[in-house]
Amino acid sequence: MALADAGVLEVSLLGQNVNSYGTDLPGHRQLFGDLLRALDGVEGLERLRFTSPNPKDFRDDVVEAMATCRPLCEHVHFPLQSGSDRVLRLMRRGYRRRRYLEILAGLRAAIPGVAFSTDIIVGFPGETDAEFEALLEFLDEAQLDRVGAFAYSPVTGAAANALPDPVPEAVKQARLARFMERQAAISEARLAAKVGSVQQVLVDAIDGELAIARSMADAPEIDGLVQVQDGREAGLQPGDFAMVRIMGSDEHDLYGEVAYNE
Repeated sequence: MALADAGVLEVSLLGQNVNSYGTDLPGHRQLFGDLLRALDGVEGLERLRFTSPNPKDFRDDVVEAMATCRPLCEHVHFPLQSGSDRVLRLMRRGYRRRRYLEILAGLRAAIPGVAFSTDIIVGFPGETDAEFEALLEFLDEAQLDRVGAFAYSPVTGAAANALPDPVPEAVKQARLARFMERQAAISEARLAAKVGSVQQVLVDAIDGELAIARSMADAPEIDGLVQVQDGREAGLQPGDFAMVRIMGSDEHDLYGEVAYNE
C-alpha cells in the first residue's frame, strides 16, 4: 500500500542530533545520507522533514543526499545557540561560528531557496556586551529565515548553573528585545522576497474563507503560515496540495490566492 493510500503525505524524522544516525550502530558510520536516499524511493511520500540536526555532523554526503532527495522539504532547522565561539565552548557545542556559516553556504549552493530556522540563547552566563553585539552581526551575515530566541534561565541539573558571571535579568531581557527586533526585520524582508512567486502548499485547516496551509519552507506548528484567501471558494480541504500565488507578507506569514490545485 502506498503511503498516500493510508492517508500519510508527510513524514518527519525526529532525533537529538538526527543527522548522526548510524554512528551508534555496528560500524559506527554516519548513515543519514543513506537513509534520505532510501526514503526518496518510498511510493506516495510527498514531503519529508527532519529535526534537529547537529552542525558537527553536516558532512558533504548529507548535503548531497538532501539536494537529490525529491520529497525533502526546502527547510532546515539548524540549531546554533550562540554567535560566540567562547560561549559555544562553554555550552559544549561541537562546532564553531565559522563552521556553521560554511554549512549554510554549502546548503544554499546545493538547494536554491532553502529556508533556515534556528534557536538562540541570549544572556548565557558570562556573555559579554561585545559577544552579544557579535551575535547581532551574525544575524546580518547569516540571513536566517526564522529564529526562536530565549533568555537564559537555569535548568535543574545543568552544568551551566555552576558557571560564573550570570547576566542580570534586566540585561538579558534588553538583549532579547534588541535581538528579536533585528531578526524580525530580516524575517520580514525574506518573506517579502517571495511575493509574486508561486508556492506549493499543503492545507492544514479551513478557517472561514481561508485555507490555512504551509509551504515546503514552513515546519508544521513552528514556523509561519500561508493564508490562502480564496481557499474555501477553490474547494480546498485539509490534506490537499495546491499551487498558490503569493500576494503579500508580513514578518510571520504569507498571503496568497490559488493559482491551481494539484
